[in-house]
Amino acid sequence: MSEKKKMSLGMKVMIGLVLGIIIGIASESLSLQLEVLGKAFIRMIQMVIVPLVFPLIVLGIAGMHDTKKLGRVAVKTLVYFEVITTVIIVIGVIIGKITHVGAGFGAVATDTSYLDNLQKGIDMQNFLLDIIPSNAIMSMAEGKLLPVIFFGIFVGLALVAIGEKGKPVIELFEAWTQAMFKVIEYAVSFAPIGVFGFIAFSVAKYGVSSLLSLGQFVAVAYIAFLVVALVLLPLVAFIFKVPYISLLRNIWDLILLSFTTRSSEVALPLLINRLEKFGCNRSITSFVLPTGYSFNLDGASIYASLAVLFISNAYNVPLSLGQLATIIIMLMVMTKGLAGVPSAVLVVLLATATEMGLPAEGVALLMAVDFFVDMGRTAMNVVGNSLATVVVANWEGEFKPNSVATEKVSA
Repeated sequence: MSEKKKMSLGMKVMIGLVLGIIIGIASESLSLQLEVLGKAFIRMIQMVIVPLVFPLIVLGIAGMHDTKKLGRVAVKTLVYFEVITTVIIVIGVIIGKITHVGAGFGAVATDTSYLDNLQKGIDMQNFLLDIIPSNAIMSMAEGKLLPVIFFGIFVGLALVAIGEKGKPVIELFEAWTQAMFKVIEYAVSFAPIGVFGFIAFSVAKYGVSSLLSLGQFVAVAYIAFLVVALVLLPLVAFIFKVPYISLLRNIWDLILLSFTTRSSEVALPLLINRLEKFGCNRSITSFVLPTGYSFNLDGASIYASLAVLFISNAYNVPLSLGQLATIIIMLMVMTKGLAGVPSAVLVVLLATATEMGLPAEGVALLMAVDFFVDMGRTAMNVVGNSLATVVVANWEGEFKPNSVATEKVSA
């Protein structure tokens, strides 16, 4: 009876969201001080990510027992990521062309001084080298997921190679992950307060004026997010025989949490556990989901393609079919390196705009509404990576849905 009366995480987050909006409108001075609540919540989740992801990667690899399976899963995962994000980039370009987003906007003088210190491009050689940690402990301390994943894969392979001698380490990691999930449970209880603080601060600081001034881009961006979430991804789920509606039903509160906090990291530890309960094998979930956070950013992919079209139209710089093809190819490559670059999406936009001869002012212009668009972009990344994990698990025959496929799984 007490379990039935327990309020869900999603409902608590919704209450925090509404209260945050009310306080943000009612008291600007108070609300500007409440950002610390949101930042505290984000840090509570961030402190667990590496201590959880590393042992899960190790256990996932060790649980596969053979390198052939690992290679097969890795190839399927990366092929899926590349194909889906490429299709999404193309969809973004098509929607941008159909809607003529930015056309007639009347570009205005915009302050671009803050872009001076922004990295002007992505060095793919350095990006690939940075995946290999020169100091694994330092990478863990800095929270860099790709080097941690890389190191974890080799530790897992080593445990498989030494056989029985590696069992104590595996048992230690299994106990450690259970402890980390309990820490996450404690941290998540603070989520509604964190969301309340973030929303109150954001409403007080940004208001609605910036949203109205660039409302066309915001509206088209959310239309694009919906096209991906309600058309493309359901089609992918149908092809791979994944219960998409049930998946969304089971993770909706985590989508809402990432939407309101603008951080997909807050959902990562919970998603790993939630997708395992949904029916995915842990060895698949532990590998695919963290990797997807670097290589399968669906929301960022469609945003970047739309943003380039907006800048082109706003500054009346027409793009030929050849240039559009170049944009698609550039974004195919550069969006895979987002997680390893500071100011990730800005870097991609600036590099692409420069290559296409588009003004840097356009990137600065879009920053006025980046807060609003980033919420949808982040939520879209969570949805895309959740589906990717279930797809790869089902592709491998490691997805065994049970009653939770039709009922909501609690955090």
